[in-house]
Amino acid sequence: MMQDDVQVDLQDDLLLSVRGAGKQFMQGSRMRWACRDVSFDLFPGEVLAVVGESGSGKSTLLRLLAARLACDEGSVHYDVRSEAGSAVESATGGLMDLAQLSQARLRWLARTDWGFVEQHARDGLRMNVSGGANIGERMMALGARHYGKLRSQALDWMERVELDVERIDDLPGSYSGGMQQRLQIARNLVTHPRLVFMDEPTTGLDVSVQARLLDLLRELVDELNLAAVIVTHDLAVARLLAHRMLVMKDGCVVEQGLTDRVLDDPQHPYTQLLVSSVLTP
Repeated sequence: MMQDDVQVDLQDDLLLSVRGAGKQFMQGSRMRWACRDVSFDLFPGEVLAVVGESGSGKSTLLRLLAARLACDEGSVHYDVRSEAGSAVESATGGLMDLAQLSQARLRWLARTDWGFVEQHARDGLRMNVSGGANIGERMMALGARHYGKLRSQALDWMERVELDVERIDDLPGSYSGGMQQRLQIARNLVTHPRLVFMDEPTTGLDVSVQARLLDLLRELVDELNLAAVIVTHDLAVARLLAHRMLVMKDGCVVEQGLTDRVLDDPQHPYTQLLVSSVLTP
């Protein structure tokens, strides 16, 4: 349970602070906690993996962090830049409770300062517009209107994620699964967000495609100094991408720490089972 005396750490460089966060849903005739009492801090440029088997609460937690769901207990604070808020409402920046932000400001964050890479790329793309338009419309949220500049930026990002620039005018439905995922990544990163949420970004892809996508993600995270929260059931993905990790079971964090430490010397029995591959994701 959340401790009443837990205080948010107001360090100047703290990007995200989560304190006792929880969410419950109706299951049959009873309320059930999908995740509960989750606490951690995230700093700029840091990658956190959230691992656990299906139903452990990983995806629910990710949606709490991205303000797609509201906390039923606890809080999520984010370092909101004052310049981001000034475009939609008068407010100062700093570490702010997401529950206290207006819907306009949350939409602004989601379009500019955050990215969200869906497990299924089709859920994160507009399938009825071209690949280039998918990238360009994110820039329009920042006020870009010049067609030539929008197209140039879209071409640049297609190159960066290793997409054939000749396909800029093709609809995403004509792309392979791996290409759609790379397009979704470009769409999210074109606005240079500080924080990206990723929900099982390699699921359903061939092994060779997964490997190249992971290499690409690692390169972009390093190049752009991105902070990221990655939900995955694949411990190899966590080891490759994440500095730290949380292990979840039945909605609760049972272990957390530096990724190599957790994977090489797991302390909790559940983590030991995950690492030894006794549990099937």
